[in-house]
Amino acid sequence: MIELKDLEVWYGRGADRRAAVQGVTLRLEAGESYGLVGESGSGKSTILCAVAGLARDWRGEIRVGGRARGRGRKSVFARQLQMVFQDPYGSLHPRHTVETTLAEPLHIQRLGGVTERVGAALDAVGLSGAFRYRYPHQLSGGQRQRVAIARALILKPKILLLDEPTSALDVSVQAEVLNLLVRLKEEFRLTYLFVSHDLGVVAHMCERFAVMQEGRIVEETEVGNLRRGALSHPFTRELRQAYGGYRRHG
Repeated sequence: MIELKDLEVWYGRGADRRAAVQGVTLRLEAGESYGLVGESGSGKSTILCAVAGLARDWRGEIRVGGRARGRGRKSVFARQLQMVFQDPYGSLHPRHTVETTLAEPLHIQRLGGVTERVGAALDAVGLSGAFRYRYPHQLSGGQRQRVAIARALILKPKILLLDEPTSALDVSVQAEVLNLLVRLKEEFRLTYLFVSHDLGVVAHMCERFAVMQEGRIVEETEVGNLRRGALSHPFTRELRQAYGGYRRHG
């Protein structure tokens, strides 16, 4: 569903140019949940932005559903791939109701049945129809992130890019949102590319993961090896030790 080959992404020009991702190659199969782990600034979120069409300066190869992605955001990819951002408040327009937020992608794609589709999206993430006319400031952090997930689902994509979707939430609701994502993946047969700094989240959500350091993948392995401590790269072992092994979620 996603294939990256020798991906490089940079920011700035001339003397200010800074490499954010360097020579990343990876492949996600349909229905897989794949994690990207690393410290802040390691390039994890930049990869998501490149796949989503939000990164301007890159080279290499990005393929989504077997189709090569060019620069910019094209309608054909929006129907297939959507992104959920880290901050559920910042990603929602403060002056738009939940219904307006969810209806916007449908209007852009010129899809009908807006009322029914909005209701179905809310139901999928465990929110009643009473939330249609609420504004972001009237929602809890967990509810806001559920709305953001509903917005990502409303076009019925096959792939979700998840950029630390629970890190801005209270600990008490993190597991609820993670378990929701697990259920939605099975229900809608989704493929996840999941960014997190938390090895416990990765262990709960993913089958395989890659560890990033300074823009490069230093290790790619299965989650079972994380649980067993069978990790090959010193940096990966340091991450595991820093997190006390890993904390289970759910």
